[in-house]
Formats: sequence, structure tokens, C-alpha cells
Amino acid sequence: MAVSILSNEVSDLCLGKPALSSLSASATVGDALSALKRSGDLFLSVWSCDHLHHCNSPISIQVDFEECKCVSKVCLVDVICFLSVEENLKNPGKALQEPVSVLLNSKVTLLEAIDAILGGSLNLVIPLRNPFTRKKLMYKSAANSTLHNNREYCWLAQEDIIRYLLNSIGLFSPTPNHTIESLGLIDSESFFTVHYDDPASSALPLISQSLIKQTSVAILDTDGKLIGEISPFTLNFCDETVAAAIATLSAGELMAYIDCRDPPEDLLRLVKERLEERNLGPALDLIEEESGISSMSSFSSSSDEEFGMGRSGGVSGNSAGVRGTAQTIVCYPWSSLVAVMIQALSHRVSCTWVLEEDGTLLGVVTFAGMIKVLRERLKSMA
Repeated sequence: MAVSILSNEVSDLCLGKPALSSLSASATVGDALSALKRSGDLFLSVWSCDHLHHCNSPISIQVDFEECKCVSKVCLVDVICFLSVEENLKNPGKALQEPVSVLLNSKVTLLEAIDAILGGSLNLVIPLRNPFTRKKLMYKSAANSTLHNNREYCWLAQEDIIRYLLNSIGLFSPTPNHTIESLGLIDSESFFTVHYDDPASSALPLISQSLIKQTSVAILDTDGKLIGEISPFTLNFCDETVAAAIATLSAGELMAYIDCRDPPEDLLRLVKERLEERNLGPALDLIEEESGISSMSSFSSSSDEEFGMGRSGGVSGNSAGVRGTAQTIVCYPWSSLVAVMIQALSHRVSCTWVLEEDGTLLGVVTFAGMIKVLRERLKSMA
């Protein structure tokens, strides 16, 4: 079995994964926002080629692979953080016309994929095994194209690798049964925190960094105890109007604002009042426009909560389904590695906060840290 897992190809992890929706690097921030809303995807891949121009052309089949590369990815969190800057709130229309490049971070075998992740890659772009035929390519509309170089691709993230390794967790024995403390998995230094009463805008660079590092921003009380978190995953289910909330609310208020399917009326009123006080009328117009659109779709079929997962093992609070931050996922120094892996995967979080017995925040355990420990075990099998 050990030989089997070591001989696996990285494409084995892509079975059943959807093809990437894409965007040209020449697009604008507004194009990215529209595409994210239209596609319903959490992320869009950004490609150096103009896929909208070439995807339906027979000539595109012969395009040199070197001419079309995936250069980055974008999500709603990128758009929200960009719009949250006061200069952009003063003129959202102009900000949306900026090139999508302002959102981008400048910066095989299974073992090679793991090494790439540990080396700092946020995601790997992997070709799917069954490329489209020429006939199917011709019927693919430009707006919905997922083709590049006559092939389809998928994201491979840290979560995919952890889930794949969990399926063979017995091979790593006895490591999975050891505590996260004994394995040195608790990061007690390089995690992000703000206090409840701090301005949410002060957390903006931390939110951007947590998106890159695939963690969250912890919200603490005056005693250093964990109250909740601002998660990029949760923000990614919001719309661009939350940028106004980031610019006007405290960190604790922002947590409550994004914790619900619809923002509480009192907080929405507070955001509008503070926008008026700061003469940010265009941002106020943005909220009013989006509120009108949202009210028209308020009778949609099923809520997130209907399909949401319960969040046990967390800091209790108001239930908000899969999008909530009030019940933050936590563990303890004596928790086993396999228990934390299962907990993180079942709740779809990429980091788990580690608490002392009295609730004081000790640190965080990330997927990257887990992969590093399991990678060392895999090396011993080779």
C-alpha cells in the first residue's frame, strides 16, 4: 500500500473536480466581479491569453502552450479588499474599471505536488485527464469556456491533498495518533489577530494575508480569549457591499455583519450613517443598488442553512450554517492529528484555532503544517 500511494500521479486527486472558470488577464475588476457572480464559482483562474477571443476559434487548438498560462486566481475577497480602500469607496465606478492585475498577488507526481504546496504555491493547476474533442470545443460558448490549449484544468488545493492522504491515514501510523503539540504543529507566532473594538479597516491587510496563507483573522477580547474570526471563506460568500462595512465598522461589528445571511438592520443602518458622515455617497449608492437586487431574489429556493453543516467543537454563538463565523472551529494541544484533520475537513476550514483550557488563544494549526508532517512520513517510506 505504501508503494501504491507513492506511485500515484497528482491527477488522481482531480477525479470528479469541476473544470476551472477563467478570465483573461486583460479584463477589469468589474469584469471579474460580474464573472464571479454569473458563474457562482468561489474562484476564477486568470490566464495570460485572451480565452474569450480564441476559445471558439479552430486556430486556438494550435495555440502554443507557452502562449497561454494560468498566472493567478481571483475571488470576491480580492474584490472586497480592493473596494474597501477609502479612495476606491469614493469612486467605486472608477475602481471597477481598473485592470484585474491590481487584484493579483505578485509573488508531476504526488510528492512533487506536495513539495510545490509546501514551497508556497497556493494552488496547483492540473490538466484534467479527458480533454474535450474538437467537436465539443466548437459548441463551447465563449462566455462559459473552461478550455485552454484545447484542455480543461482544475485547482488542486491543500484541502484536496489532506483529504486524499486521510483516505490512506493508516499508512502513516503511529503519527496520526500523536498530539498536535508533540508533533510541533501549533503555530504560536505567525497568526493574525485583532481585538473586538479595533476598526475593521485595520484588519484589511491581515484579511488579504490570511487569504494568501489560507487562514483567518482571530478576534480576541481584552483577556486574549477567542471570540470569533473573520474568515476569507465567509467573506467570499458576501457581495462587494461588505467593503463599506469594513471601512466603517469595528472588527466585532464586522463579524456580526457577515455572520448572517442578511446583515442585521441595525448594523446596516450604522454603516449607512457612517458613510454619510464621511461623505462617501458613491459607496452608499452601491449598497442601495445591491439591496434592490437582493430583495428581488429573496425568494430563492433553498437557504445555505438548509444544507449547512453543524459546527461542533467551536466557540458557541448564533447559528449561521456553513457561512457563519460565530461558531469558530477550535481544538486543544492534546488533540490528535487525525482528529484535527477530520474536524477541519468536515467543516471545510483550512485552519483550526488552538485554545488553552481557559479559552485563551494559543495558536493555530493549518493544512500546510499537517502536509509538512505527513510529507516527512512519506519520505521515510520512499
